[in-house]
Formats: sequence, structure tokens, C-alpha cells
Amino acid sequence: MEQHRTRPPQYRKPGGTPPLPPQARRPPAPARRPSPSSAGAVRRLPNPRLTGLGAGLFCGALMFLVGCLDDALFDASPTVYGVLFLPVCAVTALWLRRGDVLTAPVVVPLAFALGLLPVADGGGGLAERLMGLFTALATQAGWLYGGTLVAGVVATARRVHVASRRPARGRPPG
Repeated sequence: MEQHRTRPPQYRKPGGTPPLPPQARRPPAPARRPSPSSAGAVRRLPNPRLTGLGAGLFCGALMFLVGCLDDALFDASPTVYGVLFLPVCAVTALWLRRGDVLTAPVVVPLAFALGLLPVADGGGGLAERLMGLFTALATQAGWLYGGTLVAGVVATARRVHVASRRPARGRPPG
């Protein structure tokens, strides 16, 4: 089977090299190294970068695990669950990729509801379990709003930090 070209051939002057693109003409930025005292601490910290979907899965699974542990260890205490929800929100917002950082305030309330399934009061039936979940969502709304606020503040701070480091385009230097 014959393969057809998808690009037209590029014609060059004999013996000449094509000009470099603008990216290649700039000198590379100097590498920034952390100070020796903080270098060891920085290397020990995990630094994953999650996509929006990965953050949703991570946060949802972690909150479900927290809910199961809360049910087993603290007899389904909603206060313990709410307190543990706040650091999960902060970690989720910190571990998101730069481009997906604004999904944090969307992901954490969904994870809160998922993790409430083991904590919520409910009997044996589906209707009773759903009623317990809705009641727990209504009575624990303060923790839900607080965690969403934590994720939103961390995401906004990261977004502002990234925007401040980006050079302004269209303005002359100086």
C-alpha cells in the first residue's frame, strides 16, 4: 500500500541551515537549587501531580476510607469525620496539576458525600440509608463548606502564585 505525504516538502537553500525558532534563541534560565538545609526535607516530601479525575478518585477513596475508619474506631462520629476532612481537602488541592487546580473545590464536596456513606445513620434498606445520608449532609454542612473553602483558598493561592511568576506579555521589559 502506498503512503502519501501529509506535509509538503520543505525546500532549503543548498548548504544553508534553517533559522532557529525563537524558543531556541533565548538563553536557558539558570537552574534554581534549594538551600542545603531544606534540600533534604524537600526530597522526602511526596510531590505527586494529580489530574482532575485522579484527584477526584484520590479524595473520594481517601474519604471513604476515613469514613470506614471513623465508623470502626469512633462509632461513626460526624465531628471526627469533619475534622479529618479538612486536611484531605488541603492535600488534594496541593497535589493537583497546575492546569487542573481549579477542580479542587468541585471534587472535595463529592468526596465528602461519598465518605459519609459509612458514617451516616441508616438501617438496612436503601431508603433509610439515603435518608441518613441526606440528614448527615444537612447537619454537617459546616464541615462541608469549611473543607470546600480550604480547597478553594489553596487552589486560588496556587493559581495567583503561578500567574505572578509568568512574565507579562505585550509589555516592554523594564
